[in-house]
Amino acid sequence: MFKGLKPILYNGREVLPLIEGGKGVSATNHASSGAWAAAGGIGTVSAVNADSYDPTGKIIPQVYHAATRRERHEELVEYAIAGAVDQVRRAHEIADGKGAININVLWEMGGAQRILHGTLEQVGDLVAGVTCGAGMPYKLSEIAASYGVHYLPIISSGRAFRALWKRAYSKVPEWLGAVVYEDPWLAGGHNGLSNAEDPRAPQDPYPRVKELRDVMRDGGIPDDVPIVMAGGVWYLRDWNDWIDNPELGSIAFQFGTRPLLTQESPIPQGWKDKLTALDEGDILLHQFSPTGFYSSAVRNPFLRSLEARSERQVDFTKIETGEHVRQLDFVMKGRNYWVSEAAYQKARGWFEAGYTEALKTPDSTVVFETPQQRDVIRKDQADCMGCLSHCGFSAWKDTETNSTGRLADPRSFCIQKTLQDIAHGGDTDENLMFAGHSAFEFGRDPFYSNGFVPTVKQLVERIQTGD
Repeated sequence: MFKGLKPILYNGREVLPLIEGGKGVSATNHASSGAWAAAGGIGTVSAVNADSYDPTGKIIPQVYHAATRRERHEELVEYAIAGAVDQVRRAHEIADGKGAININVLWEMGGAQRILHGTLEQVGDLVAGVTCGAGMPYKLSEIAASYGVHYLPIISSGRAFRALWKRAYSKVPEWLGAVVYEDPWLAGGHNGLSNAEDPRAPQDPYPRVKELRDVMRDGGIPDDVPIVMAGGVWYLRDWNDWIDNPELGSIAFQFGTRPLLTQESPIPQGWKDKLTALDEGDILLHQFSPTGFYSSAVRNPFLRSLEARSERQVDFTKIETGEHVRQLDFVMKGRNYWVSEAAYQKARGWFEAGYTEALKTPDSTVVFETPQQRDVIRKDQADCMGCLSHCGFSAWKDTETNSTGRLADPRSFCIQKTLQDIAHGGDTDENLMFAGHSAFEFGRDPFYSNGFVPTVKQLVERIQTGD
C-alpha cells in the first residue's frame, strides 16, 4: 500500500514534496509553474532564455541584430533577464500565495552568473530557490545567499556534492534548500554522467542517493534538508520504500516529463501528441550536444540524422603514414588528406550518394554531408550568439577571445536554434525534443487514456495517490 506524502517545510511554509522540473528553453514557464505552486507543490520557472511579452501579451521573438558574436551575446543576456523576470512575476500571480516558485538555470549557459544576478535583483523577493545543474556551480550558493534565496544544486553523485560542499556551499549552509539527485541514466535533457560511468550500464539510484545522504551527514547537514529524486519518477508507488526511510532522510520527488502533458504546459500540441506515441526505448542517451554533456531526447529524425552524419566519418592524417595510403583527392583536391584504403572506399561511396562535402572535425576526422546541410551548418555556426559558456559546435567560449581554441564541430548542432524552434511550434521531426526515459509511460498509463490531458492540479492530485 502506498504510504502517502507528508508536507515538508520549505521557504518558511509547508509544501508538498513534489517539484516541477524546470525544463530548458520555454518547456516550463509561468503557466505550468504557477499552477504547480497553486496545487501546493514547488513550481519551477525555466530561466534559460525564457520568453518575455509585449504589452498585448504576445511573445517577443528573440531576434538577433548585432554583427558580432560578442554583441549578439549581449542581446541574449538582455533577452534572458527580461524573460526570466517576466515569467517569475506571472508565475507568482498564478500561484496566489500557495506553494513556492523556484527558477532553474544551467551553469554552463552563456552569461549564467550575469543572468542569475539580473533576475534576482528584480524578483528575488518572489523566488524561493534556484535549482542549477549542467556543470559544477560553485558560485551558486554565494549568489543565491546574497539575495536571501535558497539554492538547490543538481548533481548526479555524492562525490560531486562533496566537492561543491567543501569548496563553497559549507560557507552558507543555511541557504541550502535541497540537493537534487538527477539520475544520469533516466533523466531527460542534459545528464551528469562522469567519465568513469558507462552510459550503457544504468546503476540503481538507491545506493547512490544513500551515499549522497551520507556525504551530507558528514558535512553536518540535517536530515530535514531534502534530497530530491529526479529522473525516472513516474508512479510514486514505485518509490514507496524511499518515503519515511531513515537511511535516506527527507525525500522529495521531481517530475520533469509528466508535466509536459498538461493543459497548462507551454509546449506545442505537436510535441504533446508525439509523447503519447512513444515506445520504450525511444529515448536516446547521446553525446551530440554542443555542451559536451550526455543528454537524453526522443530519437526522432533529427537525432537519427546526427547519428548518420557521425557514421559518415573517417580518420585522416596530413601525411602518408601507416595504413593511411590513399589521398581524398576526389573531394579535397590540392590538400594532403590521407586515409586508409577501407576509409577511401567508404568515402567514395558517400560522395557518389550525394554527400559531397567533407567537413573537418576537431578530432582529425572528416564527416561527409550534402551541400545543403553543409550550408545550414555553416550558417548556424556563423549566427552563434553565445548561448553556452563554451560550445563545441561553434567554438564559442565566454572569454576575452570568445574562442575555445578548437575547430567548430560539424557533428553537433545549434542547440539554441532547435530548442527555440520546437518550443514555439517548429517541426517535431526536425528539432531536438528532450524527454525523460519514462516518457513511453504516457502511452501505457490509464490516466491518459482516450486522449485525456489533465490540468496541473489534476496531475498533482493523481501523483499523490501513488499513481
